[in-house]
Amino acid sequence: MRTMDLIDTRKTEERENHTRTMQGILKFVEITVNLLVLICVGAAQASVAGFTSLGGFGSFSLNSAYSPFEGTELREVRELDMQFTQMRAPCVYGGVAFSLTAAALTLVFLVVGAKPIQQLRTGLLAGECAFNLLAGVAYVVAVGLYLHFVSQVNSTEVCKRRERLYARRGYTSMNCVVQGGDAAIGLFGVAAACLYFASFVVCVLAIRTVRAFQSHVAKAQQSPKSSIRDRSVRNHHAVHRTSESSQNVQALATLV
Repeated sequence: MRTMDLIDTRKTEERENHTRTMQGILKFVEITVNLLVLICVGAAQASVAGFTSLGGFGSFSLNSAYSPFEGTELREVRELDMQFTQMRAPCVYGGVAFSLTAAALTLVFLVVGAKPIQQLRTGLLAGECAFNLLAGVAYVVAVGLYLHFVSQVNSTEVCKRRERLYARRGYTSMNCVVQGGDAAIGLFGVAAACLYFASFVVCVLAIRTVRAFQSHVAKAQQSPKSSIRDRSVRNHHAVHRTSESSQNVQALATLV
């Protein structure tokens, strides 16, 4: 019985190590995807900020010697670029804060959870499961809100006037549709949500495995005590029977 408990404990420990390895891999990928979301947020803002905006990386800027816009048209496009950039600012600040927070918390759980199975606590795993579930749901909501906000900004009169001004000079990339950077944010956001949902499932399996391991360890610790108790009882009975036999022999010798 003791050997079987030891075998079951080792199998459970191996299964938990495999589960924790999967969790570690998922955490590394989640951190990478969060950083990709962060990069795409900055790139998307830079690509649509406009050539005359400080956030743009176009062929000319406010202080360049060459500019296709002149006079009143230049002042108008500067104002439109500034207004458009300010309207998209909540997307940038929200995306940066959200992706950095998610990456930091994922890293914390990765470091804290890197322990042997003997030192793991179900409370910590439960907190990790809750975080994974909330992060997955939050990413789905965040991607929806981001794309909705971008669509609202693109439908404003500021964006349409700006698009017409740039189109006159042949710059058709400054249009009022969802840009490639915004689409990449949505794609990586959905990928991050799927990863966090997968981590939630693996975390639930880890909790079950840790509980099974703790149960096997408790049984293995109780088995030696039971064996010692049984041997002591058997020895006591044997001693008792031996003393009774010796008493009977002495009584028989007295009669003889």
